[in-house]
Amino acid sequence: MEDNNLIFGTRAVIEAIEAGKDIEKILLQKGLSNELYHQLRQALRGQTIPFQFVPPEKMKRLTDKNHQGVIAYLTEITYYETENLLDLVFTSGKTPLLLILDRITDVRNFGAIARGAECAGVDFIIIPSRGAAQINGDAIKTSAGALHRIKVCREDNLKQTIEYLKSSGIQIVACHEKTDHLLYDADFNKPTAIIMGSEENGISQEYVKRSDMQVKIPMVGHTASLNVSVASGIVLFEAVKQRMGIK
Repeated sequence: MEDNNLIFGTRAVIEAIEAGKDIEKILLQKGLSNELYHQLRQALRGQTIPFQFVPPEKMKRLTDKNHQGVIAYLTEITYYETENLLDLVFTSGKTPLLLILDRITDVRNFGAIARGAECAGVDFIIIPSRGAAQINGDAIKTSAGALHRIKVCREDNLKQTIEYLKSSGIQIVACHEKTDHLLYDADFNKPTAIIMGSEENGISQEYVKRSDMQVKIPMVGHTASLNVSVASGIVLFEAVKQRMGIK
């Protein structure tokens, strides 16, 4: 069954980009080199739309129509820009609580994280344009619709985004197990962005070293780690507890 969110054909994809459509990702067949392909690459310059090169067999599995070696997935949500949303949060008088997800690629984990984040009052989620879960129907279903209520920013350079947040007065708290500081040592009453990494790879070191504080969830059992959606919920609701003044 063909995905209704597919756009296929080079010209159609170029037109979608130029019209400002929210595109999740673009698949390009290996070996393309015609004039329309070069126009497409030109249209992609300055965009944060991820693309990847795939063999013809994969393209054929997705559609048997004349895709010309180019297939795009439309997003299920609208993406926002971090700077614009942060300005709105500060203007509203709220103390920002943000969530940065590094290399969270599992769709259902992402949906569950978004559900917990929306319940915890997170202002918005920041993800990288590459190496992040596709926000599709499965993600939205797992989020119980939260992905239609919480805003998501897709950034091409998380390192620069983190530096921008720091310069804007946001403390960066990286949550991973390789630290001596416990979750409860952090002051979440401050404007805060929490970084969570994948279960397989953790948080990229370039982001960890830019954090203002590193914390871990105390573990007393024998299992090595928590599911990242569960860990995110624990961290976020510690922030909720502190901000509500619960002892």
